[in-house]
Amino acid sequence: MTTEHKCNWCVGDELYEAYHDQEWGNPVYDDDTLFEFLILETFQAGLSWITVLRKRENFRKAFDHFDYKKIANYKQDKIDSLLQDTGIIRNKLKVNATVSNAQAFMKVQEEFGSFSKYIWGFVNGKPIRNSFKMLKDVPANTPLSDTISKDLKKRGFKFVGTTVVYAHMQATGMVNDHVVDCFRYNQV
Repeated sequence: MTTEHKCNWCVGDELYEAYHDQEWGNPVYDDDTLFEFLILETFQAGLSWITVLRKRENFRKAFDHFDYKKIANYKQDKIDSLLQDTGIIRNKLKVNATVSNAQAFMKVQEEFGSFSKYIWGFVNGKPIRNSFKMLKDVPANTPLSDTISKDLKKRGFKFVGTTVVYAHMQATGMVNDHVVDCFRYNQV
C-alpha cells in the first residue's frame, strides 16, 4: 500500500486501492477492454462499484472473457445458466442487456470502424482533464454524459443512463477525475 495521497473513495480496501492505482482513469482505446468496462458498469447500476469489482473474475469466466462476439449470440439456455451463477450479479434485465449491448456494440463497430473511434469521438480522442480538489466536487454525470447516454440508447444500448456513462468515462480515462492532489492525477 502506498503512502502517497490518493482519491479517498478507494482508501481502506486493498482491491479498491489496486484498481484505483493501476486502472481507474487510464485512457482505454482497446475495444475489448471498453466492452468489459461497459458491461461491468451496466451491472453496477444501482449498486456499489466495489460489489462489481469483487465479482469481476467471476464475470470474466461467466461471460466468456467479455468476448462480445460470443455474447451477442447467447441463446436462452446460456442466459438461464448465467441467472443461476451465484458468482455474478443475477439480474435478468442486466444479463439480457449484456447480450443486446454486445449486438449494439458490434453495430457501432461496423459503422465507425471501432467502438473506440465512436466513444472517443465525443471527446475528440483526448481525455478531459478536470481539476477537482475534493471528492464531493466530482459530478455523477455531466451534459456530455447525457449526450452520450442518449446516443447509446438510440443505438439500442440498455442500462446506459447518464450516471453509468459518466462512470464508464471515468474508468476508461475519457475524463480524469482523480482529485488534483492524488498521485495518479498527473500520471493519467
